[in-house]
Amino acid sequence: MPARAQLALLGALVAIVLASAFVGGSNPYFVDVAVSCGINVTLAVSLNLINGYTGQFSLGHAGFMAVGAYAAAVLTTTFGAALLPFVGGQTWLLFLLALVAGGLMSAVAGLIVGVPSLRLKGDYLAIVTLGFGEIIRVVLQNIDAIGGPRGMIGIPGYANLAWAYGIAAVCIYVVWAMVHSTYGRGFIAVADDEIAAEAMGINATRYKITAFLVGAFFAGVAGGVYAHFKQYIAPQGFGFDKSIEIVVMVILGGMGNTVGVIAAAILLTVLGEWLRQFGDYRMILYSLLIILLMILRPQGLFRLKPRAGKA
Repeated sequence: MPARAQLALLGALVAIVLASAFVGGSNPYFVDVAVSCGINVTLAVSLNLINGYTGQFSLGHAGFMAVGAYAAAVLTTTFGAALLPFVGGQTWLLFLLALVAGGLMSAVAGLIVGVPSLRLKGDYLAIVTLGFGEIIRVVLQNIDAIGGPRGMIGIPGYANLAWAYGIAAVCIYVVWAMVHSTYGRGFIAVADDEIAAEAMGINATRYKITAFLVGAFFAGVAGGVYAHFKQYIAPQGFGFDKSIEIVVMVILGGMGNTVGVIAAAILLTVLGEWLRQFGDYRMILYSLLIILLMILRPQGLFRLKPRAGKA
């Protein structure tokens, strides 16, 4: 199965590169929506590892995204010219380095918030992660070197459809491989019954921190792709609303259901764009549709089968 999964990942990456080459001259608006779908898939799948498979409730994913976005953007804009000779003048290699650096910075942030707070559960953990996300946003607003509340401009446009969906494919593979490995069964055990899992010798805190690190890393990478596609970022774009949007994707797709979360991320991204035609009523209609869907499908719109590890 792992070999087949690796072949599937390789095939997906090849297909993504080929598809990206064919859509190069497409309508920029549709390309923008498609890239947004890819970024949101990465965000939702990475959060699903934390909220879905490990049973935690994080409301600070936009904070991790912001850390990665700003870290990657600073690396390419401030240090890009100095680093290009070291990567043979290859901008794609510089961009890859920036994404990894942004992801690592987000993982460090995840470790900082995770170690002291992951002994908490439920609402208490949600409040801590919510506070972390708001702290990140306020700190970014007060750093004038990166634009402060005005935002950061002049970011190179390195990202495209291939990068967005390539990163999404890698994220899906990593989360799938982790959860379906022998080690990864511990995530599901912690989500099902943390006390019983610890009684069986599973270090629940270690698993929760691991989930936070991996989830934060990919959120940071998604933030880097976002920054280098939009070429402009501002702290307001990574507020509480963005975190809630990602959480809704996970809940609507079905907690612990990777396929459902992917479908929900794409559906809600496209739905949000389609509702723009209604102007000021857009968010009202969006919220009403979410409420209706959750009433009709409280278990998740796309939960077609039990979560891995359950009968």
